[in-house]
Amino acid sequence: MTQESLSKWLKGVIIGIAVCGGMIYGYLIPMFGKEIAQANPEFAHCYLPWLVVIWLTAIPCYLVLYFGWKITAEISRDHSFSMENSRYLKYISILALLDSGYFFLANLILLLLNMNHPGIFLASLFVEFAGVTVAVAAAALSHLVQKAAEIQNENELTI
Repeated sequence: MTQESLSKWLKGVIIGIAVCGGMIYGYLIPMFGKEIAQANPEFAHCYLPWLVVIWLTAIPCYLVLYFGWKITAEISRDHSFSMENSRYLKYISILALLDSGYFFLANLILLLLNMNHPGIFLASLFVEFAGVTVAVAAAALSHLVQKAAEIQNENELTI
Protein backbone atom coordinates (compact mmCIF):
# COMPACT_ATOMS: atom_id res chain seq x y z
CA MET A 1 0.00 0.00 0.00
CA THR A 2 1.44 3.36 -0.99
CA GLN A 3 1.51 6.43 1.21
CA GLU A 4 -1.04 8.11 -1.07
CA SER A 5 -3.53 5.21 -0.94
CA LEU A 6 -3.09 4.88 2.83
CA SER A 7 -3.78 8.60 3.16
CA LYS A 8 -6.93 8.31 1.04
CA TRP A 9 -8.22 5.43 3.15
CA LEU A 10 -7.53 7.31 6.37
CA LYS A 11 -9.25 10.42 5.02
CA GLY A 12 -12.25 8.28 4.10
CA VAL A 13 -12.38 6.91 7.63
CA ILE A 14 -12.14 10.43 9.08
CA ILE A 15 -14.99 11.63 6.83
CA GLY A 16 -17.07 8.59 7.87
CA ILE A 17 -16.45 9.28 11.56
CA ALA A 18 -17.35 12.96 11.09
CA VAL A 19 -20.63 12.07 9.35
CA CYS A 20 -21.52 9.45 11.98
CA GLY A 21 -20.66 11.91 14.76
CA GLY A 22 -22.86 14.55 13.14
CA MET A 23 -25.76 12.10 13.02
CA ILE A 24 -25.20 11.05 16.63
CA TYR A 25 -24.74 14.56 18.05
CA GLY A 26 -27.29 16.26 15.81
CA TYR A 27 -30.07 13.70 15.60
CA LEU A 28 -29.81 10.63 17.85
CA ILE A 29 -28.85 12.27 21.14
CA PRO A 30 -31.56 14.96 20.97
CA MET A 31 -34.13 12.36 19.86
CA PHE A 32 -33.30 9.93 22.68
CA GLY A 33 -33.19 12.81 25.17
CA LYS A 34 -36.67 13.93 24.16
CA GLU A 35 -37.97 10.38 24.43
CA ILE A 36 -36.51 10.03 27.93
CA ALA A 37 -37.96 13.41 28.95
CA GLN A 38 -41.41 12.44 27.61
CA ALA A 39 -41.34 9.01 29.24
CA ASN A 40 -40.13 10.46 32.55
CA PRO A 41 -41.57 13.97 33.01
CA GLU A 42 -39.76 14.33 36.34
CA PHE A 43 -36.49 14.49 34.32
CA ALA A 44 -37.74 16.92 31.65
CA HIS A 45 -35.88 19.82 33.31
CA CYS A 46 -32.60 17.91 32.81
CA TYR A 47 -32.92 17.64 29.02
CA LEU A 48 -31.37 20.96 28.02
CA PRO A 49 -28.45 20.95 30.50
CA TRP A 50 -27.53 17.42 29.46
CA LEU A 51 -27.86 18.29 25.77
CA VAL A 52 -25.49 21.25 26.18
CA VAL A 53 -23.00 19.12 28.15
CA ILE A 54 -23.00 16.44 25.46
CA TRP A 55 -22.83 18.92 22.57
CA LEU A 56 -19.80 20.58 24.14
CA THR A 57 -18.01 17.22 24.08
CA ALA A 58 -18.29 17.33 20.27
CA ILE A 59 -15.88 20.28 20.00
CA PRO A 60 -12.72 18.41 21.05
CA CYS A 61 -13.86 15.35 19.09
CA TYR A 62 -14.03 17.33 15.86
CA LEU A 63 -10.74 19.07 16.63
CA VAL A 64 -9.19 15.60 16.94
CA LEU A 65 -10.58 14.75 13.50
CA TYR A 66 -9.06 17.97 12.14
CA PHE A 67 -5.62 17.04 13.50
CA GLY A 68 -6.10 13.51 12.17
CA TRP A 69 -6.75 15.03 8.74
CA LYS A 70 -3.53 17.05 9.03
CA ILE A 71 -1.64 13.86 9.90
CA THR A 72 -3.04 12.10 6.82
CA ALA A 73 -1.94 15.05 4.68
CA GLU A 74 1.59 14.61 6.02
CA ILE A 75 1.41 10.87 5.33
CA SER A 76 0.40 11.51 1.72
CA ARG A 77 3.50 13.73 1.32
CA ASP A 78 5.60 10.82 2.64
CA HIS A 79 6.30 12.58 5.94
CA SER A 80 4.85 9.92 8.24
CA PHE A 81 7.57 10.38 10.84
CA SER A 82 7.78 14.13 11.21
CA MET A 83 7.86 16.58 14.04
CA GLU A 84 4.55 18.01 12.77
CA ASN A 85 2.84 14.64 13.17
CA SER A 86 4.34 14.30 16.62
CA ARG A 87 2.94 17.71 17.53
CA TYR A 88 -0.50 16.85 16.10
CA LEU A 89 -0.57 13.62 18.10
CA LYS A 90 0.34 15.58 21.22
CA TYR A 91 -2.58 17.94 20.53
CA ILE A 92 -4.87 14.92 20.13
CA SER A 93 -3.65 13.59 23.47
CA ILE A 94 -4.31 16.91 25.20
CA LEU A 95 -7.78 17.23 23.62
CA ALA A 96 -8.75 13.69 24.67
CA LEU A 97 -7.60 14.37 28.22
CA LEU A 98 -9.42 17.71 28.37
CA ASP A 99 -12.60 16.15 26.98
CA SER A 100 -12.47 13.34 29.55
CA GLY A 101 -11.86 15.78 32.37
CA TYR A 102 -14.66 18.07 31.20
CA PHE A 103 -17.11 15.17 30.91
CA PHE A 104 -16.19 13.94 34.40
CA LEU A 105 -16.63 17.39 35.96
CA ALA A 106 -19.87 18.04 34.06
CA ASN A 107 -21.24 14.68 35.21
CA LEU A 108 -20.20 15.41 38.78
CA ILE A 109 -21.78 18.88 38.73
CA LEU A 110 -25.02 17.51 37.28
CA LEU A 111 -24.98 14.80 39.95
CA LEU A 112 -24.58 17.41 42.70
CA LEU A 113 -27.40 19.47 41.16
CA ASN A 114 -29.61 16.36 41.27
CA MET A 115 -29.82 16.26 37.46
CA ASN A 116 -27.94 13.00 37.18
CA HIS A 117 -28.38 9.50 38.53
CA PRO A 118 -25.48 7.88 40.42
CA GLY A 119 -25.71 4.88 38.08
CA ILE A 120 -25.29 7.13 35.05
CA PHE A 121 -22.35 8.81 36.75
CA LEU A 122 -20.68 5.46 37.41
CA ALA A 123 -21.39 4.23 33.86
CA SER A 124 -19.89 7.43 32.45
CA LEU A 125 -16.60 6.56 34.14
CA PHE A 126 -16.12 3.95 31.38
CA VAL A 127 -16.44 6.69 28.75
CA GLU A 128 -13.97 8.85 30.66
CA PHE A 129 -11.58 5.91 31.00
CA ALA A 130 -11.77 5.38 27.23
CA GLY A 131 -10.90 9.04 26.70
CA VAL A 132 -7.91 8.79 29.02
CA THR A 133 -6.84 5.63 27.18
CA VAL A 134 -6.95 7.52 23.86
CA ALA A 135 -4.95 10.34 25.46
CA VAL A 136 -2.24 7.95 26.70
CA ALA A 137 -2.09 6.12 23.35
CA ALA A 138 -1.80 9.40 21.43
CA ALA A 139 0.91 10.64 23.80
CA ALA A 140 2.85 7.40 23.35
CA LEU A 141 2.50 7.61 19.56
CA SER A 142 3.60 11.24 19.68
CA HIS A 143 6.74 10.24 21.55
CA LEU A 144 7.49 7.37 19.16
CA VAL A 145 6.90 9.50 16.05
CA GLN A 146 9.17 12.19 17.50
CA LYS A 147 11.94 9.64 18.13
CA ALA A 148 11.52 8.20 14.63
CA ALA A 149 11.66 11.70 13.13
CA GLU A 150 14.87 12.41 15.04
CA ILE A 151 16.44 9.15 13.84
CA GLN A 152 15.30 9.90 10.27
CA ASN A 153 16.88 13.37 10.44
CA GLU A 154 20.14 11.90 11.76
CA ASN A 155 20.22 9.32 8.97
CA GLU A 156 19.68 12.03 6.34
CA LEU A 157 22.72 13.91 7.64
CA THR A 158 25.06 10.89 7.44
CA ILE A 159 26.84 10.08 4.22
